[in-house]
Amino acid sequence: MSAVIFTHKQYRAEHLFPFSLTTSMETIPAGMMTNRRRWEQIVKNDLNDRPGVSWFIPANLLPSARLLDQLRAFSPGDFLHIENGAVIGYGTSEADFSGKPSGVLPVTAVDFISYSWEIFEMNARLLHFDFALLTSERESAPLTAGNRVVNEAKVFIEPGADIRFSIINAEEGPVYISKNALVMEGSCIRGPVFIGEGAVVKMGTRIYGGTTIGAFCTVGGEIKNSVLFPFSNKAHDGYLGDSVIGRWCNLGAGTSNSNLKNTAGNIRITLPSGNYQAGMKCGVLMGDYSRAAINTSFNSGTVTGICANIFGAGLSPKWIPSFSWGYSDDTPYQLDQALVHLERWMQTKKQTLTEEEKERITLIYNQTKTKKS
Repeated sequence: MSAVIFTHKQYRAEHLFPFSLTTSMETIPAGMMTNRRRWEQIVKNDLNDRPGVSWFIPANLLPSARLLDQLRAFSPGDFLHIENGAVIGYGTSEADFSGKPSGVLPVTAVDFISYSWEIFEMNARLLHFDFALLTSERESAPLTAGNRVVNEAKVFIEPGADIRFSIINAEEGPVYISKNALVMEGSCIRGPVFIGEGAVVKMGTRIYGGTTIGAFCTVGGEIKNSVLFPFSNKAHDGYLGDSVIGRWCNLGAGTSNSNLKNTAGNIRITLPSGNYQAGMKCGVLMGDYSRAAINTSFNSGTVTGICANIFGAGLSPKWIPSFSWGYSDDTPYQLDQALVHLERWMQTKKQTLTEEEKERITLIYNQTKTKKS
């Protein structure tokens, strides 16, 4: 039996569109890792881990020091009930949690990611938490000469990372740079920030706090409070703020997004399940395998599906469906073309499209066609 079993009753997958099309909640990257890795690491390091007994964790529940203090005292059969119906339990099956709970938590006492924009809204908080989790009893590799660092105690460099003549400021949050990452000359990084394995930060890049650069991403220009899933590119000048970019996406040179309305009002988000209100700031939420042409201007609160080839004049529409060709879905991106083009993109990072990915993309394409017909 797994040490951690994730439950999925306490959120709606359609509220996490477009990322839920291709990724289960517990494997969505945020902070410095996925929620699966985060909770598995916590259980291994800090909680009871007995053979035959598992932790049942809501897949979208974020850990906190306060919550872990309560969980450390658990014995098999103990569970916490959260007012939104979620249960955190320690036992052999969910049937163990039908009696009187060990405690009842108000929703305000814990954090969840229940909507897609909450991935970036919760990211700074996760970066702080994950830094402590990942660096406990570990020693950072030294920075090479020529770099400038503020608050070096909150900067962790993995062996093999290459940082050249850059400025790292960790006064407001930690900075973690993973193995084989390259931070080129003149880059400015202000924490909290995570840079994943093999990522490339190009010359003169400005990265502000609350940002996660996934493994093998290439980034440039200006980035703030955003999450880039692995293998995506924002390699040139342009602004990306308060946004989430899925796997294998590419933002062409000069692409920028609006993240704030001129009225400073809350931003409306359109999802297939309906219209919702995010906070005052929200940029673009881009599904896996989508790409934007040079100088694309994304409207605040833009949502794109997967495998969209995005181009057009003026501000983008706020809703761009999966397999769009341009801003309109009148001429769809044909499946065979999408797969061929994606294979080429993956070759640029020495990867190949797996059969599992092809089947998933084909399934979503067929579902999209069925809804339109």
